Amino acid sequence: MSPAEPNKIPLDTKLIIFVKAPRLGNVKTRLAESIGDHAACAAYQTLVTRLVENLDRLPGVELRFSPDDAAEEIRPWLRHDWQLSPQGPGDLGAKLNRAIQESFAAGAKRVVVIGSDCPAIVAADIEMAWATLATHDVVLGPATDGGYWLIGLRQPQPNFFQNIPWSTERVFETTLARAREAKLSIHRLRTLSDVDLIEDWEDFLSVNDSKPHRREEAQS
Repeated sequence: MSPAEPNKIPLDTKLIIFVKAPRLGNVKTRLAESIGDHAACAAYQTLVTRLVENLDRLPGVELRFSPDDAAEEIRPWLRHDWQLSPQGPGDLGAKLNRAIQESFAAGAKRVVVIGSDCPAIVAADIEMAWATLATHDVVLGPATDGGYWLIGLRQPQPNFFQNIPWSTERVFETTLARAREAKLSIHRLRTLSDVDLIEDWEDFLSVNDSKPHRREEAQS
């Protein structure tokens, strides 16, 4: 499959994007330590909008949102035949495993999941992941902070999401080790950076020729 031919995307593929409601104090909390809650919330909306624009041409994308009552807040990011689903209860591992299991149960054969923290992801990255899953069991997109910005599977792997040290620099290597222990074939995509800290945000703004949000005045 060529990334230049989106009309030839196999019907058995699925992309899931994990997103959060852009609520004050609940998104980009590490960035908020530098620029304040309001600016961080606005930054999150900018990042998700950019990601959605990058992936606009992909069909059947599912936005998995949190919290579960946030459907109307997420709806503006829907495109074409995209779908909305709540993430449901549990930690990140439980939510990822549930989303993947449900996609396979619905008939998908190649399931890819990404978060909403990496606006550098483009449609060609997703198409590459889907294409690679035709010959590999697992696709991982390593992140510079030790996590991963993408995971792709061609069958459920519950062990990949249990007892993982989420939000640490060991997420990618732990997941890679699980795949190797299971003797699965693995393909790595390019390394990308999430936008979590003020340095990441300033880098994003410089590349995208945007004006940074003002840091909020300290409250007296």
